[in-house]
Amino acid sequence: MERVKTLIDKEWAEAFKNKMVLGTVIFLPIILMIVPLVEMAVMRNIPVSELKDVPPTINAVCQLQNFTPSECMQSFLVNQFLLLFLLIPLAVPVTMASYSIVGEKSTRSLEPLLATPTSTTEIIVGKALASVIPAIGATWLAFVIFLIGARFFAASDRVYALFLNPMWFVAMIVVAPLFTVFSVNVAIIISSRVNDPRAAEQIGMLVMLPLMAIFFGAIFGLIPLNTTTMLLLGGITLLADVGLMAVGVKLFQRETILTQWK
Repeated sequence: MERVKTLIDKEWAEAFKNKMVLGTVIFLPIILMIVPLVEMAVMRNIPVSELKDVPPTINAVCQLQNFTPSECMQSFLVNQFLLLFLLIPLAVPVTMASYSIVGEKSTRSLEPLLATPTSTTEIIVGKALASVIPAIGATWLAFVIFLIGARFFAASDRVYALFLNPMWFVAMIVVAPLFTVFSVNVAIIISSRVNDPRAAEQIGMLVMLPLMAIFFGAIFGLIPLNTTTMLLLGGITLLADVGLMAVGVKLFQRETILTQWK
């Protein structure tokens, strides 16, 4: 574990010197945290006419629960806010892993590391944790700050109670960490075929497409967002993580790196 910790410290020292990596880790969570709060603040006082933009099914539920227009609009956007936070554990690790793995590949600084007593497993674990830990930390910190801010901008206690739905905590505690592992595995696989960190990052951002499909499916009422859906998403991601990890480990062998990573 001492070698893994040393490798993590080394990765962080090098990664955070890069403005692109630092900006993704710091500013992306801040932006995705501020946007929902601003939307909530704007929607605290809205006219009834604005409800025409809400899907009929949501409008019917709002009328049944006797929600005000502000409560209705905010409750409609609750699940969409959640999906914004799930972008963080996908985007941050791809950026960090791209500059960690592909950057060393392009500068040929990975070979000296392979000459040390550090095992291949320790290298993979160290590089993966160097990307996973900041991503999970940024996601959870942004989520906690958002919950605190939402308490002040929520139209009522009934709306704020929606943010304390178990689905949110399943998403943050279960799905978000699995997303980070998924993202890192994708970056490792991409690194075996790409030499430019920016190209690797751009290709890696494709991991967001499934989440965006869920996002738009939820907006149009095609995909229900609840605890069951989140658990199912977590299960699917776990299976994908196991499969991608096996592929990544196979590609990240010493002999493969020295002979094929050109």
